[in-house]
Amino acid sequence: MQVTDLPVHHKLIQKLNEKNIVELTEIQQKTILPALQGKDILGSSKTGSGKTLAFLIPAVQRLLTQKALSKQDPRALILAPTRELAKQVYAELKGLISKLPLQSVLVLGGENYNDQVKQLRRNPDFIVGTAGRIADHLKDRSFFIQGLELLIFDEADRMLDLGFSEQLNLINDSANHRKRQTMLFSATLDNLALNHLSSKLLKAPVRVAVGSATERHEEIEQTLYFADNPEHKDALLLQLLNRDTYNQAIVFTATREDTIRLHDLLKNNDLSVVALSGDLLQNQRANVMSAFSRGQFSILVTTDVASRGLDLLKVGLVINYDLPKMADEYIHRIGRTGRAGNKGFATSLVGPRDWDSYVAINAQTDYPLECEQHVELPAKFKGRRVKSARTNETTNAAKGKGNQQQRVRKPAKRVDSLQGKEVGDAPLRRRPRAASNAPIDNDEEE
Repeated sequence: MQVTDLPVHHKLIQKLNEKNIVELTEIQQKTILPALQGKDILGSSKTGSGKTLAFLIPAVQRLLTQKALSKQDPRALILAPTRELAKQVYAELKGLISKLPLQSVLVLGGENYNDQVKQLRRNPDFIVGTAGRIADHLKDRSFFIQGLELLIFDEADRMLDLGFSEQLNLINDSANHRKRQTMLFSATLDNLALNHLSSKLLKAPVRVAVGSATERHEEIEQTLYFADNPEHKDALLLQLLNRDTYNQAIVFTATREDTIRLHDLLKNNDLSVVALSGDLLQNQRANVMSAFSRGQFSILVTTDVASRGLDLLKVGLVINYDLPKMADEYIHRIGRTGRAGNKGFATSLVGPRDWDSYVAINAQTDYPLECEQHVELPAKFKGRRVKSARTNETTNAAKGKGNQQQRVRKPAKRVDSLQGKEVGDAPLRRRPRAASNAPIDNDEEE
């Protein structure tokens, strides 16, 4: 479907053309039309599918063409699980509404609270923010959303994982009226907590599921190498990053300590690198991401803080120095490359400590993830055998049989050591105990 076929305001079409967006993606085709009709949406799609525009286009169209329900309350509220994702959504929104009579504000945790109060009291049309900080402002009556027209949840599953269930319910209750339209997007819809939340938030939603988050991403070439230990991983990492087949690369680690250590290692090897971890202040994190997105650095070393929501089109390589515990985090990590139709490469290093994670991820993806030896730097580690349920059942049965055989084993035979023959067939007779007042039989006593 072409962008020009959309029944939206001509200025919105012009904005999309300026962004060189000509054809809609599948998630956009299936979401925009029912959303324009005012229907609630329950959507799911894999990363990099164009989901953000799928909810922004109908949101901007509604605010451009329909009369506001309230003169003071914001008209649309968009919630994201992380500050990075909220910033990405906000940047996309600003591009669509520039030079249009619509105002927006970004409300994030970790930033000046009083400045946000001032911005919220200017009655913006759009509010983009994180659930925790938005809930704080609602409790403090910094703004009200009784007249809210659009409530949008981006990556709602991630918000639940981060423990924002109470805040999401508070936000829903603060704008719970029949004229509100709600759109909820998630990486997967097969989640009990998410189903419970969506049943409270949505009214007869249109279900839009495009592919699966665990399906193979055709634009991403995935490779997994065996590794023996951190020293071996370091050698593999340097070998991979010294190739000139990528523009920018992201290296994911499990700990902040490794983030700093690997940053120093790569910097000492004359590589252009910057590090990002959760212990940085908000302005420091913003400066790091801004510098990386502008291309000032070729490599970003980070923990999972950057695994979601970053739309960095120049990233051609993702390296999992440590594997994450869950399959969805693996999917989101490698999804930082291969975006907007570009080819991407994702390489993971699998050591003994990563093996359980590898098995769990491999079991949850819809395609096999084969681990192999690096040609130039092979590992002694070759994985561990995974015992199947049938093998365990057979083993337990064998143990049970052995125990049974042991229980019915015949006793050892008794042998007369003087005569050298078995006496097991001769019954033993206990001599009766004589009463204390009975006479003594001298013959028997002898």
